[in-house]
Amino acid sequence: MPIFVGSQPKPMLVTNQLTFEYGPQKQFTFPDVTCADREALLILGRSGTGKTTFLHLLALLLRPKTGAVTVNQTDLTTLSPAQTAAFRARHVGLVYQKPHFVSSLSVLDNLLLANYLANKPQNKERARELAEQLGFREQLAKKTHQLSQGEQQRVSIARAVMNQPDVILADEPTSSLDDENTNRVVALLRQQSEQIGASLIVVTHDQRLKDVFKNRVNL
Repeated sequence: MPIFVGSQPKPMLVTNQLTFEYGPQKQFTFPDVTCADREALLILGRSGTGKTTFLHLLALLLRPKTGAVTVNQTDLTTLSPAQTAAFRARHVGLVYQKPHFVSSLSVLDNLLLANYLANKPQNKERARELAEQLGFREQLAKKTHQLSQGEQQRVSIARAVMNQPDVILADEPTSSLDDENTNRVVALLRQQSEQIGASLIVVTHDQRLKDVFKNRVNL
């Protein structure tokens, strides 16, 4: 049975009978999930249970062996590699466990890179608005390696929502943070998802988040 989050008539993200294998000895079968816009879902699991694999399937960075991933009524598993990349750039925001930036670019240009990859006009105004909201506007001219870990995390969140995606996927966003910064990052993710009307799915082993997310799935 799918796990329905909220009561929205048009769910933003739906998975159905997803399986994946790295080989005969390492196979995963994942529960069906459904998540509406502005809803938050926590995917919990110990190391080795396939949390990151599941997130990469949701973003179609990996192709499932069987099953479907539907985002905003589009079955991503039916798309070609080029169509998948274009759809992901426009409709899916990814917050990686460890920030991935282009080190030669400024913070501002790393944000604008999200527009470029989605084949959209560069939106400097939105980049500056997000930087203001997330507290790093004074850092826009710096290179990303000059930022603190907390600042890099906030830049990652801003980049993930630059194109106002339908779905925000966060991989272990709090695993290396203390309690205060964990609460701040979760609040920022939820705030951004609500502002742009996106589903938020957080994949983690961090048990501290159980009390923050009402909707949870255990792998």
